[in-house]
Amino acid sequence: MSENKKNKLPWYACGLHFECTGCGKCCSGPDEGYIWVTAPEIEMIANKLKMTSQEIEFAFLLKIGSRKTIREARPSNDCIFLQKVNGEKRCRIYDVRPNQCRTWPFWNSNLDIPDDWNEAGKKCAGINRGKCHSFDEIEKQRTQQRWW
Repeated sequence: MSENKKNKLPWYACGLHFECTGCGKCCSGPDEGYIWVTAPEIEMIANKLKMTSQEIEFAFLLKIGSRKTIREARPSNDCIFLQKVNGEKRCRIYDVRPNQCRTWPFWNSNLDIPDDWNEAGKKCAGINRGKCHSFDEIEKQRTQQRWW
């Protein structure tokens, strides 16, 4: 990497606005995707749902190579934990949701260029509204490996 590129701040250096609206669209299809989970996260989900880790893996997860991902409901491709509660979609495991879910929308794929951020905003009403997250806050989220 050139010295010039290494020292250049990303386009979002002045911060980005984001406020979760709780709409569940980030967990909804129609696009397919992977929601990667780690062993500690599986254990926390199991405790939350009063199940064993093995029961969680059998009922809710798929193994892709050496990693595990949360299943998607068919035919919607919604996360299997996104369920209607009082007519609204809500996450059944929100307080123990995986790191990948916690770091939305500050994913590399949304932060490469402004067009990627704005494209994500077409699905997520919380993008470009609410609190301005500083560059440091964004970087902390973007690079977070574990939340527990």
